[in-house]
Amino acid sequence: QVELAESGGGWAQSGGSLRLSCAASGSIFSINSMGWYRLAPGKQRELVAGISNAGTTNYADSVKCRFTISRDKAKNTVWLQMNSLKPEDTAVYYCASGRRTIWLYGVDYWGKGTLVTVSS
Repeated sequence: QVELAESGGGWAQSGGSLRLSCAASGSIFSINSMGWYRLAPGKQRELVAGISNAGTTNYADSVKCRFTISRDKAKNTVWLQMNSLKPEDTAVYYCASGRRTIWLYGVDYWGKGTLVTVSS
């Protein structure tokens, strides 16, 4: 079992920045990849960004060049730096991890989510 604890959500103005953190605990040896998904009102949950143990990253087209995912395997932590925020980035952001590549094979563990609100 892997537990994921997110932090860093909150409010930002359009064009501003926020940084999300996610710390993993438990059976961390089983983690192959980690990432962030988001769920906005009236929309389906979508992958925002993911990163594998090898450092391979994957981003949603809507956040490329604005968001950056990074990971410290020694600290079992993943971050999502969000710049140039837009109102459409408003959503609950969920940390996710998987025993395989999450954007290919799905998520095994979810965090509880953290709300990001961007005002225009």
